[in-house]
Amino acid sequence: MEPILQLRGVNKSFGAVQALRNVDFEVYAGEVVGLVGDNGAGKSTLIKIVAGVYSADSGNYLIDGRRVSVSRPQDANHLGIETVYQDLALCDNLDVVSNLFLGREETVNNLPFMSSNEMERRTIEVLHQLDVKIRSVRAPVATLSGGQRQSIAVAKTILRNARMVILDEPTAALGVAQTKQVLNLIKRLRSQGLGVVVISHNLADVFEVVDRVIVMRLGRRVASFDIKSTTTEQVVAAITGAEFSDNADSRGGGVGPATTPSDDGSGNGNAQGHQHEQGKRGA
Repeated sequence: MEPILQLRGVNKSFGAVQALRNVDFEVYAGEVVGLVGDNGAGKSTLIKIVAGVYSADSGNYLIDGRRVSVSRPQDANHLGIETVYQDLALCDNLDVVSNLFLGREETVNNLPFMSSNEMERRTIEVLHQLDVKIRSVRAPVATLSGGQRQSIAVAKTILRNARMVILDEPTAALGVAQTKQVLNLIKRLRSQGLGVVVISHNLADVFEVVDRVIVMRLGRRVASFDIKSTTTEQVVAAITGAEFSDNADSRGGGVGPATTPSDDGSGNGNAQGHQHEQGKRGA
């Protein structure tokens, strides 16, 4: 099974600062990947390379196993990769319909191609597809809750026929009910076969929704865990380096976690962290 997206041996420097060192990254269809790490770990740089905001200094960028060139956000969008940043890029003074079609109005000979009624119909359709409930698609975005606003930003990506959606801190500053709404939305994206990447500092949310978690530290990918066979403590140890040795992680080009005791006491806990990933590669 080929990943939708795969980065191999990616490096990125800003002057004397090397932000990424030989990083591998992959996302499969129908899975949610959590990308975690402390501030300065390289998460944002990695995601901006995926999104086409930055170009890697070296390394390969593959879609469905095919090497491609991505040097601007439009290139990533054309490949079906969409990113929802923390600011959501919504216009508060416009209604939901106008926000969903803003900047991508379909025209013929510089005249509107899609009627207002048709745009409204498609908006209702995509919100129903994502099980997003709002009072009216003609309501100004400024009147919506934080969870609803996040849902509208995700709905924009679905209208663009996204295959993979990157969500940057999607539950930041949300209440409990709104957070639950966003997490349910992420699960719905997965059920529809999309690849989803969630960048978050909230490990409770990560463990609630992701299938696999990738840990970045000091510009390297240092660990990858199947969420079903790991604990919060193991992920925190990977983030902080508390249980790390100098052994290279073959998946990420960085230092890997020292072996942690497994249930049978054999010390194969680290191998469990890659079980999901290896299973997918062997499928």
